Amino acid sequence: MAGEAGTTTRYAAIRDAALRLFARDGYAATTMADIGAAVGIRGPSLYKHVVSKQDLLAQIMLDTMAALRESHQAAVRGNTDPAVRLRRAVEAHVRYHARHRLEAFVGNREIRSLDEPHREAVLASRADYEQRFRTLVRNGVRAGRFDVTSVRLASYAILDLGMGVAAWYREDGELSEDEIVWHYGDLALRIVGATSTDG
Repeated sequence: MAGEAGTTTRYAAIRDAALRLFARDGYAATTMADIGAAVGIRGPSLYKHVVSKQDLLAQIMLDTMAALRESHQAAVRGNTDPAVRLRRAVEAHVRYHARHRLEAFVGNREIRSLDEPHREAVLASRADYEQRFRTLVRNGVRAGRFDVTSVRLASYAILDLGMGVAAWYREDGELSEDEIVWHYGDLALRIVGATSTDG
């Protein structure tokens, strides 16, 4: 048990180091030796914990999408009002991107660096997440609560709102995370033609 915990902790440290290096230097310019040096592991010993640099990149992206789907599911659970569900989903989406800026940056920039079958798996996970927002908007339209000319474009616009936060948000900025999350919830409801709700 202790050995397993140590291995898990070491992998987490390697993953975090890879994430920082991918964000700072780019995937192509980062070597396994760079990652090993960042966590104090030399050469071949690193491969006891990870399969490859490609596997690290794919796992970072898949973990990110899994976390986003989980937070989305938790956000919409327990409420049937379309506006409340959309607001809560957007708030979770924005909050994640404010707190995980490196994951968002690497996920957007390095999708081109993924090889198959990793690329297909990540794209499928992204498509699933996008579909969840599209479903929220579509259900709101069907219920007569939202008014949009294109469900697809509205959902893309809402997703882009949250992803953009990762590019500029700073903890010491003018607005707090909670304020930004609340304002973006309002913006999303305006995009779909709904009135604000206190959900």
